[in-house]
Amino acid sequence: MELIRDIYAAATHAGRVVVSFEFFPPKTPEGERTLLEQTVPALKQANPGYCSVTYGAGGSTRDKTLMIVERLIRDHELVVLAHLTCVNHTREEIGQLLDRIVALGCRNILALRGDPPDGSEFRKPPGGFEFASELVQFIRARGEFCIGVAGFPEGHIACRDGKLTDWQHLKRKIDSGADFVITQLFFDNADFFEFRDYLTGKLGVRVPIVPGIIPILSASQIERFTKLCGAKIPPELGAKLQEFGDDTAAVTEYGIEYATRQCAELLRAGVPGIHFYTLNKAYSTLKVLNHLGLA
Repeated sequence: MELIRDIYAAATHAGRVVVSFEFFPPKTPEGERTLLEQTVPALKQANPGYCSVTYGAGGSTRDKTLMIVERLIRDHELVVLAHLTCVNHTREEIGQLLDRIVALGCRNILALRGDPPDGSEFRKPPGGFEFASELVQFIRARGEFCIGVAGFPEGHIACRDGKLTDWQHLKRKIDSGADFVITQLFFDNADFFEFRDYLTGKLGVRVPIVPGIIPILSASQIERFTKLCGAKIPPELGAKLQEFGDDTAAVTEYGIEYATRQCAELLRAGVPGIHFYTLNKAYSTLKVLNHLGLA
């Protein structure tokens, strides 16, 4: 399997952008069939550089994550990025998980600190890691992996010292061996540009910094997501969502329009790729890609 750092390097050399998609392990067999038999084939038409698979809070979806990783590689011949978190895992368990992921044919890891399943404050597991940078170092020492890490354009919600401190934490993850950064979702590109410029200008970061974009599907859903991750909803967007109320179809179409405008501006600013949080749906993401001429 290709390493994602090589995919970004080749695309940059060719003057192309890398489109990538995120999926989560469905809770039901029906959801799994829909993802693997409908959503993935539909999105595969857009020729993604890779697809990522999330790892539930506290490792709650571990086996399902590995199953989806295996199916994407075996059945769909996709390059896959497997999420891995520090929560509730010892170093030995992390090592065993890495061995299982390699056995599936995957060497691309998104190294995350992660969140406890009960929403409580993160505490270092006995025999485990306290920081994502430690997880990055551990993975890097185990051989030929490509390692991605998460970045937060508005600062991590748990970082009480502010976003500049959080961005310095990200620099430590990169210095520990990370090959690229994927950001948390955001809705104001000014936040991303400030984040990127600080990392590249002030901190000397040279790895790809990839914006994570979510086409909004419903007002209640995005309100829940932003509360969890600390992202803000700009006034224009908030007013529109309030105007549409419970009209989910109208929200979805506006979400496509808003994400298209976001992505177009990001592409003009030279981002190396765009990572779409698909919510296991194909319609909105494909619409955005069509509008951008990237499908």
